[in-house]
Amino acid sequence: MNMRPFKKEVIMKLKQIVLSIENAPERLYEVTNALGEAGINLRALNLVDTGEFGQLRLLVSDVSTARRLLMEMQMPAFITEVVAAEISDTPKSLANLLKLLKNTGVYPQNMYAFHGSSPGKVVMIFRFSDNDKAIEILQDQGVTLLDAKAFGILESGK
Repeated sequence: MNMRPFKKEVIMKLKQIVLSIENAPERLYEVTNALGEAGINLRALNLVDTGEFGQLRLLVSDVSTARRLLMEMQMPAFITEVVAAEISDTPKSLANLLKLLKNTGVYPQNMYAFHGSSPGKVVMIFRFSDNDKAIEILQDQGVTLLDAKAFGILESGK
């Protein structure tokens, strides 16, 4: 009998929507307005200028509905998994977190931050080279990781 080891699903990963949009004010408005009209809340947003287009990363309250809506708007959107860590809003907190990963072969491929709802805390959103390994290392070191429920995110269809 061929038995494969059971791998526990890592629930600390969040689904992030990523799309390229023209660097024009009306395009960002169109995206955010359409999501708002559909009753979808933005939980986090990151927009990076890449020339004529921007790379827009979104954490939203309803991932599948948002992605479907964007595709209907002919704005191809794909899903990536990210990890949210809550850290102290003090000097060197990010450096200390990154030090935990320094010699592990795991590194951030992209990241952004926002001020969390907890006083004295900030939330870092990471896409790591290996999210599962990063989660394991960070949890082992007592770093607070936030799941979809903490963000009020519905990740699958209603």
